[in-house]
Amino acid sequence: MRIGLLGTGPWARLVHAPALAGHPDVELVGVWGRRPEAAEELAGQHGTRAYHDVDALLADVAAVAVALPPDVQADLAVRAARAGRHLLLDKPLATNLAQGRAVAGAAREAQVASVVFFTTRFQPEATAWIAEQADRGGWFTARAQWLGAAFANGSPFAASPWRRERGALWDVGPHALSVLLPILGDVGHVAAAAHGPGDTVHVVLRHSGGASSALDLSLTAPPAAAGAAVELRGESGVEVLPESADGALPAFGRAVDALCAAARNGRTHSCDAAFALRVTEILAEAERRLAASEG
Repeated sequence: MRIGLLGTGPWARLVHAPALAGHPDVELVGVWGRRPEAAEELAGQHGTRAYHDVDALLADVAAVAVALPPDVQADLAVRAARAGRHLLLDKPLATNLAQGRAVAGAAREAQVASVVFFTTRFQPEATAWIAEQADRGGWFTARAQWLGAAFANGSPFAASPWRRERGALWDVGPHALSVLLPILGDVGHVAAAAHGPGDTVHVVLRHSGGASSALDLSLTAPPAAAGAAVELRGESGVEVLPESADGALPAFGRAVDALCAAARNGRTHSCDAAFALRVTEILAEAERRLAASEG
């Protein structure tokens, strides 16, 4: 598959570009970025071409991988889908419902494949665990903690404007929901949401299967306290999400595999734009709950 990369920031440099350039079933055709000099540098590092016109890149590829802030991603994803290009997107799909619906709608109408990179969903240990717990059922409650230190010294994302503006709810909230939804079912009701220290938020959900869940989300946790954990409690006892043996780079390679397969066989992937839109809807409701709690 001929793929173009949109974006030149830390996530593109650390994950997208090396995974695409090293993938045996993909040709990294070129790189486009909002800063032409950064696109030239990243393209040069991976032996490909920098594009200064995004439409020229779209004309040369079958798919795009997007590593851009969510508001920028959404508009370009719609543009790419309407050009008939398959979509490998990042979470969150968007940070407002209008943009999220536009992306999911454009992908559906153009009948292009879409995969959204919820990192945990592309790690083998987590994938097997999620499937096992979904089959087991009988869950009473769950707790998901995604606590990061994104703005600490040395973090490649310390200068990320959209993360500072939108915070943990929108950055790590999608990860937590990507694990809980396939196990506990869709969210029927956002029961409560409250602020904690820094950008920390606490969200309580009621799921369609009858279970409840609590999310603790932060990008401003002390580095020593950072980490992710999911615990389920139910009829069969207590289950904990296993740690992954690998990181984001191999997981992204599996997301590339998933996009290639979906484009080839026409089957919808479980982490497609429609699923990512549902995550966006839940986060938007939680954000409304937070605003109401401040009032």
